[in-house]
Parts: sequence; structure tokens; C-alpha cells
Amino acid sequence: MVTEVNDQNFETEVLKSTTPVVVDFWAPWCGPCRMLGPVMDKLSESYAGKVKFVKLNVDDNRKTASNYGVMSIPTVIYLKGGVKKDSTIGALPENAIRAKVDALLSS
Repeated sequence: MVTEVNDQNFETEVLKSTTPVVVDFWAPWCGPCRMLGPVMDKLSESYAGKVKFVKLNVDDNRKTASNYGVMSIPTVIYLKGGVKKDSTIGALPENAIRAKVDALLSS
């Protein structure tokens, strides 16, 4: 399950997570973001217990989006131990995101 996070709980939910985290920076009006949603839902089920999947609405949480230099959405950031390991921009296909998640797990 993909969890919604915000500026207030980002540190607790993402940066202090004991498991790797995939953060989807999105907005409701963004077409490619809506296309990416079901892919993230599917991957969150595939990696349940191994990787945490969260999404952050950039319109409502500008501070966190700004901290990570998010200029285009969807942007997906891959973190491990609270440290950014990789990022992608755009609605990538499932296999491309899966490859990034696998790389995150093996890093």
C-alpha cells in the first residue's frame, strides 16, 4: 500500500525509516502522475515488508519538494537509510522502476 506523507511527517516516515523508501512526488492535476499511481500500488504490494512506498503531493507540501529540488512531476526518489540513492523523472514503466528498486535493495 502506498502511504501519503507530508512536510510534517516526512522525517519520521521517510528519513528515519528502517527500510528503503520510494517517494513519489505528484499532484492530482498531473496526468503522468495519475498513470504512475497504479504502477506504484502494484510495486508496493510486490515489495511489501522490504520497501516502503509513499507519495507526497507537491502542491500541499512545497517545503519537502523544494528540499529535494523537485522541478518536474512525477519525480520518484529512492532513499535508503534516509539518504537519496537515485531518482527518476516521468511516468516510467513498471519494469524500469522495479529495476531501480532492486538496485536500491542490493546497495
